[in-house]
Amino acid sequence: MTKTATAPNDSQAKRNVAVLVAAQAMLGAQMPMVFIVGGLAGQSLATNACLATLPISLIVLGSMLAATPISAIMQRWGRRTGFLIGATAGACGGLVGAYGLYLGSFPVFLLGSLLTGVYMSAHGFYRFAAADTASEAFRPKAISYVMAGGLAAAIIGPQIVKLTSTAYVIPFLGTYLAIIALNIIGSALFFFLDIPTPPKAEEGASTGRTRLEMLKTPRIAVAIICAMVSYALMNLVMTSTPLAVVGCGFSANDAADVVTGHVLAMYIPSFFTGQLIARFGVEKIVAFGLAILAGAGVVALQGVELENFFIALILLGIGWNFGFIGATTMLAASHDVSERGRMQGLNDLLVFGGVTLASLSSGGLMNCSGGSPVEGWTAVNLAMIPLLTLAGGALLWLVLRPAEPETA
Repeated sequence: MTKTATAPNDSQAKRNVAVLVAAQAMLGAQMPMVFIVGGLAGQSLATNACLATLPISLIVLGSMLAATPISAIMQRWGRRTGFLIGATAGACGGLVGAYGLYLGSFPVFLLGSLLTGVYMSAHGFYRFAAADTASEAFRPKAISYVMAGGLAAAIIGPQIVKLTSTAYVIPFLGTYLAIIALNIIGSALFFFLDIPTPPKAEEGASTGRTRLEMLKTPRIAVAIICAMVSYALMNLVMTSTPLAVVGCGFSANDAADVVTGHVLAMYIPSFFTGQLIARFGVEKIVAFGLAILAGAGVVALQGVELENFFIALILLGIGWNFGFIGATTMLAASHDVSERGRMQGLNDLLVFGGVTLASLSSGGLMNCSGGSPVEGWTAVNLAMIPLLTLAGGALLWLVLRPAEPETA
């Protein structure tokens, strides 16, 4: 009886997952693209080297500011509407960024980055959309498979950068024009989504817990902290990586290859992360992810040879995958449909708020905390310690706290 009831839902969920995987592959390709060229383009346009990574910081800031409105739009008008708004913003961000490069204007380029952040915010909801129509058993796998779509993006994005970064006299102009095309073509995929719009609450009916009440729920609070730390540390280190690689004497293509290895490592584990969560429990997988992030910092501090960059960034990607997907799974199981818009918007507001601070700190640590790229890279990786301590302590507290009595 139960099996028959859940089969149609998982059939629908699998179709939606296929659409979201394709969107992740195509539209998601712009994420490694902007992370590879954003700091390098910013370095060429900014008058102060400390501001080189400001374009990437504004992408994350835009994502943070858009998280709550995008979530509310999806709650009222559905996932498709929110995703189409995100793709439109991505195309507009690419257009304004290209115009800023053409003019040689850092402020205009920054405006394009801020618009790109709206795309990034909508893109972040792919993982939640994967869970909307999935059964409880299929939910972690659905989230994991959609994240795995980033594997194709990890290959496509850096290769497009290599093909387009010097296609015009103005460096990176072709890359931003390619971003426009990706968003226009990829947006058509969302018309194949079949995710029901959440029903409007009847007058007088309960709309679930308030944001504050949800934040006071231990499992939700720890899920948000672990997601925030996993994403913030990934962004902190990856934002500085192209500058560090080039600053240590390697080429921009070497930087693209390192980022490719990193993004592949972010998404390849997604093929089995869901199964690992189902087998070992979400808390253990999140803890394993935090441990791997710590290992990435240790490797990075051992030297600045190209192999150090590769190994450290690969570990960084794997740690992010386990930590972030695990935290997302924990959060998705901790609220109901009526709370979805509030909770997911609040989660991404807090997560990308932390990522914004990490991104802003990254450029300052890399370019302004020492006399050389090596000293800056060291400062970036040492900054991981307090955040890992926070997340690890919160997770340990959740695991060791007494179980709450079940209510009838």
